[in-house]
Amino acid sequence: MEKLIPFTINDLAKVTHHRNGEIKFGEKMITVPKDKELNSFMKECEAQYVLFGIPEDIGVRANFGRPGAASAWDCAIASIANIQHNRFCKGNQIIVLGKLDVVKEMEAVKELDFTNINDRKKFSDLVEKIDKEVVYIISTIIKSGKTPIVIGGGHNNAYGNIKGTALAKGKPINAINIDAHSDFRILEGRHSGNGFNYAYEEGFLKKYFIFGLHENYTSKNVLQILKNIDDRVSYNTYDEIAIRKEKNFENELSKAFQFVNNDFYGLEIDLDAIPNIASSAMGPSGFSVEQVRQFIYHFAKSKNVSYLHICEGAPELGEEKSKHLIGKLIGYMLTDFIKGNSSFHQKID
Repeated sequence: MEKLIPFTINDLAKVTHHRNGEIKFGEKMITVPKDKELNSFMKECEAQYVLFGIPEDIGVRANFGRPGAASAWDCAIASIANIQHNRFCKGNQIIVLGKLDVVKEMEAVKELDFTNINDRKKFSDLVEKIDKEVVYIISTIIKSGKTPIVIGGGHNNAYGNIKGTALAKGKPINAINIDAHSDFRILEGRHSGNGFNYAYEEGFLKKYFIFGLHENYTSKNVLQILKNIDDRVSYNTYDEIAIRKEKNFENELSKAFQFVNNDFYGLEIDLDAIPNIASSAMGPSGFSVEQVRQFIYHFAKSKNVSYLHICEGAPELGEEKSKHLIGKLIGYMLTDFIKGNSSFHQKID
């Protein structure tokens, strides 16, 4: 994996705050030793979950979004390392793999302007380069029998997650996405707004459920596309659940679960589903943190869930004194996922 920057035991030590009488995740999480071959190590390791970061916001910029999602990985790993290792959740269930090397791509995008028609193709080409690397890494993790937990980057990376999982499983997969947006925009070149549509059109995504779509920010064209394929792509809206009370949150969880759980599925979390969370499409209205955590725990409770992806968080867009809160939020989500899912895998004491 040439484009992987491994996370070392020294890296882990630097972000872990040691304290007498306490054991932190950073003291128990596993890193890949330098003298070990990655694939063999993952297959032999008892830990089930592989933590992987994508520090980019190129897909977001290509979709007219605000950059900043590239900062989520560093913020998240610093918080995750300092979660308490205890009987509720254990750090040694996690292999910290590292992050994708996107330094050159992030440098290249600084000189581009998406409003310039000549630059749009360059944006898409950069996103496609990242796609290929994400596909390879996700596929490798899943082939080793592990469950990827992917943090950071724009929602363009859903495409790589889905394709990589489908290739590893040998068939198309399903996806459930809690999001203010469908990310099912037209195929106009790769960006953060059309990852699911590309995966669908290329045959890697079988069924797709969008949970909590915001009616104000879904175009008539997208709604028509979804209507035409409603046997394979379904959704509910935030407005009908939380505002008009036409649908019940818990009932909708069950309905969406039944829609995707007939096969392997990916669990996608866009942080713009939560109000006032620093993200590329931050908004004032949405599900509470508790509801999104409940959502994650609910969908983690299946042998068919194949990965967790938490994206679009942008700590650098938040207030200086509270940037760490995005990392803490991602830490809560990660542990909710493991707590829900770990009963399907061998437990580590």
